[in-house]
Amino acid sequence: MQTVETLNEGLKRAYTLKITAKDIDSRVDAELKRVAPTVRMPGFRPGKVPANLVRKMHGPALMQDALNTSIQEGVQTLIAEQKLRPAIQPSVSLDDGYELGRDAEVKVELEVLPDVPAPAIDKLKLERLTVPADEAAVDAQLQKFAEQQKRWDDAKPTYKAKMGDLVVMDFLGKVDGVAFDGGTGTDMSVELGSGRLIPGFEDQVVGVKTGDERQINVTFPADYQAKDLADKAATFDLKITAVKTAGETKIDDALATSLGLTDLEQLKGLLKGQIEQELNGLTRTHMKRKLLDQLAEGHDFPVPPSMVEAEFAQIWQQLEHEATHEADPAAAIAEMESERDEYRAIAERRVRLGLLLSEIGQANGVEVTQQEMNRLIAQAAAQYGPEDRNRFIEYVRQEPMAAAQLRAPLYEDKVVDWLFEKAEISDREVTREALEEAIESEDGFASGTHHHDHDHDHDHDHKPKKKAAAKKAAPAKDAPAEDAPAETEAKPAKKAAAKKAEPAPEAAEEPVKKPAAKKAAKPAAEAPVEAAPAKKPAAKKAPAKKA
Repeated sequence: MQTVETLNEGLKRAYTLKITAKDIDSRVDAELKRVAPTVRMPGFRPGKVPANLVRKMHGPALMQDALNTSIQEGVQTLIAEQKLRPAIQPSVSLDDGYELGRDAEVKVELEVLPDVPAPAIDKLKLERLTVPADEAAVDAQLQKFAEQQKRWDDAKPTYKAKMGDLVVMDFLGKVDGVAFDGGTGTDMSVELGSGRLIPGFEDQVVGVKTGDERQINVTFPADYQAKDLADKAATFDLKITAVKTAGETKIDDALATSLGLTDLEQLKGLLKGQIEQELNGLTRTHMKRKLLDQLAEGHDFPVPPSMVEAEFAQIWQQLEHEATHEADPAAAIAEMESERDEYRAIAERRVRLGLLLSEIGQANGVEVTQQEMNRLIAQAAAQYGPEDRNRFIEYVRQEPMAAAQLRAPLYEDKVVDWLFEKAEISDREVTREALEEAIESEDGFASGTHHHDHDHDHDHDHKPKKKAAAKKAAPAKDAPAEDAPAETEAKPAKKAAAKKAEPAPEAAEEPVKKPAAKKAAKPAAEAPVEAAPAKKPAAKKAPAKKA
């Protein structure tokens, strides 16, 4: 095999491999000797079929297999001899004019990982902002919890429903006097004032009594989910089957025992534990962002454009998805487009941080144990049904890249925790509001973080140079470690089964904001009369499931 380097520019490499017809033919001869004893043909005893007849029957298929094997081994040899560290799978293509029986010319194009400088981790200084889970916080959480356990008592027959009451009704919806699909229902419970139904519906139910029948007039919103009803006038015939008023929920032992607990003190203890978990998560998020800020500020090296492009595509896809749920999708997309370069810079930063964390982890023996990996696989498989669960587990065990994607978030967190141990940390007690403000500040934006479902970074994502809260973007899927998968594919050659090295943690993620346009109401699914839930003031999220 002859190898010629045709491109060496930055992190881009390209080579031409020439595989001779003689080499391919020798492989075919070796394969013929192996399979000939097993070939059966009428008129010949088993194993006695002449080699020339076997070649005539199976030659083209054997030559194609030999070509594929030669390409596979050629690419692997190229990577080994040139000491290449592919950033992504190399692109392997066979000359379009190739014919079986002739010399084959194969083009191999790839991007290599940069030489990452030894990360400066000996002077890391971090401030840990802590918030105590005091009695006041527990009491406030207990009050909210009690309000959620609202008890509804039947009102007297003469009682007229008011905002805040619960009304149970049967309904029949009509457009132009004709009942429409999904417009009929029974025993629908609606808390008046909740904003659950389409505009004007709940207001017209105020004043009803148990047993009343009433017809109301409404107009479906222009952006209603059922397009055939959007912007149309409708009537609803209602029969009120019950009116209920909210009873007082006392905060006492009885509340706790109704939940299967021993007493109120146990309930308080559980709530305090949840608050502490939330606060610890916020503290870690702030520290992680500041840590990554310091790493990013102290290191600047070229990163593979293909990895940046893949990361940017993930960000952009998520932002486009968010834009479709805005009141004015076109305006949201226009705003995104105006900041495309800034989002691309975020993608580049994420990739660089991912490579840095990978370098730190590998240099210091950070690893994910098999036990931890088994737990990750089990958690991921739980989202599938019984029939698909085993297939998913088998797929992950056989496909190194799939396993790497599961491993990456945990690996990154373990590297971050290792860095926390090495850093000089000072503690400062603050209020929850101050901690959340620090996370949501522009300063917080500068510290890109990888969002895990078990982390809190995604609760406080940011748009470039702004403070507005936003959704996280999805992670880039392939951030290789010291050596990327060397898997290649030539056309029409088969995939080369090169050995796959362990990928790096996914690129550390910068908080990204979705477009800032106002959200459109999303209809609920219960019935066509459902509208979006009433908007509530923005609240800080509790820790998500996926510290």
